[in-house]
Amino acid sequence: MGGDVVAGTTFVEALPIFEEDDNTEGIILVGEVGGRAEEEAAEWIMQYRMRTENPKPIMAVVGGVHAPRGRIMGHAGAWAAPGEADAADKVKVLEKAGVVVVDHPEKFGEEMKNLLSERQKRHSFSISGQALNLLRERNIPVSETIPSNLKPQLLAISVDRTLRKPCVAASPSINSSNVHRLTRRFPFEYGSSEPTSLEMVESVTAHLSLQRTAEPLVQQLLEELSTMFMSHEAFVLSTHFTISPTTNDLLVHWAGFGFDDAAFRSSGRQSSIHALRDTSVEDPLEVSAEPYGIIYVKLEGEGSIGTLVNGAGLAMNTVDALVGRGGYPANFVDTGGKATSETIKAAFEVITRDERVKTILVNIFGGLTRCEMIAEGILMAFKELNLKMPVVVRLRGTNEKLGQEVIRNSGLPIDAYDGFEDAAARVIELARVRKGVD
Repeated sequence: MGGDVVAGTTFVEALPIFEEDDNTEGIILVGEVGGRAEEEAAEWIMQYRMRTENPKPIMAVVGGVHAPRGRIMGHAGAWAAPGEADAADKVKVLEKAGVVVVDHPEKFGEEMKNLLSERQKRHSFSISGQALNLLRERNIPVSETIPSNLKPQLLAISVDRTLRKPCVAASPSINSSNVHRLTRRFPFEYGSSEPTSLEMVESVTAHLSLQRTAEPLVQQLLEELSTMFMSHEAFVLSTHFTISPTTNDLLVHWAGFGFDDAAFRSSGRQSSIHALRDTSVEDPLEVSAEPYGIIYVKLEGEGSIGTLVNGAGLAMNTVDALVGRGGYPANFVDTGGKATSETIKAAFEVITRDERVKTILVNIFGGLTRCEMIAEGILMAFKELNLKMPVVVRLRGTNEKLGQEVIRNSGLPIDAYDGFEDAAARVIELARVRKGVD
């Protein structure tokens, strides 16, 4: 198998290299919610399989099938821009192209072994609550009531990750079932006047099937969005709007804005924008996790299993895999690649404040984080928080044997496993038992 994609390159740029490399016998794609890389890869793979007599087997995992729409997942910032396909859609596209998609990275090894054997036989995130107010201040008409005779359309400014440029995204429909297929992106150079150029306005208006008389209204909205995008270091400014064909009036009915908080946290830039954040309307558990550098997203539903994972991709895969096996995860948690014992303890504290949680699954791959450090953090949490609920731990990676030994010798009600399947089965079983007892 080949190596990782170099930062700044795409799947489609890497796949031909793996195709030509005689030492690469199989290819694995690790994708996630957001962007179009997986869809573009699927197109390439479909053509590759058509032109190649004995194509190399390709597998994939796509994290975020059960990620809440519009949320930023993890420290690395996995998120779907307006009009982009969700993780479930990406899975379908990849499977249609002939890719074998699994729901957890642990399944890659055995399945790829089988695929290689068969081949040989053949010889061959955000600030959304105040977003409408920001538009009002810029003289954009706003109304949360949608006229009954009109259907809202999408107009946004975000990032085209394939072209590595900002872009205008427009769709004649906001219906979640087809918006990613109807959305067209119009890239432009950062800092330029292209977003409000006559060519851009005409192209966007035509794609939305609006009358030519609507062009000045579209231009005004694009002007305010593009100015805000660049002056306030945004990564997405999304609006749902209508334009009346009879009165030619534009109304924005919903807006969701996201701004890069790295500028604010590192040097205090954009303080006026970030001051608009109202934590009182946010989930208190999510807010309480932030000071520890933990990304916590509360999930809807029964939520009987708390999850504690390092890395956004693995965290999303863990949630997806639990749901696929009949479990009910309560949360997404990314402790970050350099999680410490103190961070692990803080994560336990946040997770156990959710009254739905009956048991906790810790799924750690130790790269930057050593497994024995994670184990020590788990023991610290048990003792200092006086935990009563059972915990299932799966540790793999740096010093995994040492970490598992620390857990097993602790004398605490903690089950340690090497494999994810066993760990998942155990935590789901414990959640059901404890639910019945409670």
